[in-house]
Amino acid sequence: MIEQQDQIQFKVAGSGSGMRIDTFLSLQDVFVSRSQANRVIHEGHVWVNDSKIKAGHRLREGDTVVYLRQKPKAYDVLPEDIPINIVYEDKSVLVVDKPAGMVVHPAAGNYQGTLVNALMFYCKDLSGIGGVLRPGIVHRLDKWTSGLMVAAKSDEAHIELARQFKNHLIKKLYKALVYGNVKLDEGFIDSPVGRHPVDRKKMSTKNRTGKQAVTRWKVIEWYGVVTLLDIELETGRTHQIRVHLNSLGYPIVGDNVYGSSKRISAINDVVLLAKLRAMKRQALHSSRIGFFHPINNEYMEFLSPLPDDMASLCGYLRERSNRMSTGTKGGVR
Repeated sequence: MIEQQDQIQFKVAGSGSGMRIDTFLSLQDVFVSRSQANRVIHEGHVWVNDSKIKAGHRLREGDTVVYLRQKPKAYDVLPEDIPINIVYEDKSVLVVDKPAGMVVHPAAGNYQGTLVNALMFYCKDLSGIGGVLRPGIVHRLDKWTSGLMVAAKSDEAHIELARQFKNHLIKKLYKALVYGNVKLDEGFIDSPVGRHPVDRKKMSTKNRTGKQAVTRWKVIEWYGVVTLLDIELETGRTHQIRVHLNSLGYPIVGDNVYGSSKRISAINDVVLLAKLRAMKRQALHSSRIGFFHPINNEYMEFLSPLPDDMASLCGYLRERSNRMSTGTKGGVR
């Protein structure tokens, strides 16, 4: 790889021959993902043998690939003085405990009040690799999922953290409250996740072209009508936990998109019913994240306790389960 000011050049050899240009670029250190490679190709910033190409172009042995790296653009997103919980910070990374209800990065309908707006106010040196709308953002959580996220403060850190995510080296654990009295102590789901065949705003395990997705779960407490789970992700597909658990028949409490609203009608406990209806978001929390520091390679792990809304619901469910003592499986593992 030869870098000349804003121009980076690659020579195709070996396994690169026959590979799609977008795939080839996604494997180079200067690119975070295939989608980023696609974007710069579409914008006309990639040439092969002095000619513009499309993302599906197949490379040949000896081809010269040139990436015309553009100078960073001024961010279109304005910094906002929004309180955020910084769990850890150094010169390269930030670990943030995101509250439920906060969107991670600006998108249609959400250009203000996002985690990016808050980070830009708090930190003046975020990585620019994520683009003008996603500076520093290496991964994301759904708006209504709370918990831990890691952000990059330098391009070098961004590239290395993205590599760890891509190679499934990041440890991601969640806690979830699901409807149903889960029968097994633990298990795993290995089922591809892709766009729903009818509702394109949803994800599904029934998409024939879905990407591999693996979710491991373990029971923490049984409450009879609801179970508290520990969940570990081996992959990070959109809505993966929500889709996988719903496919098992255990939708997440408060997740009306994937089916939990139907479960409320079967509950006779008036107090519990009110508490469940008061949960205005999916009861899903990113409770632990572990990664190798992108600069010194030291393993780091961070924990986040259950947020108040989930902890309060667990407290009532625990008391209710103890009172009922019907002989069904219950209690703390």
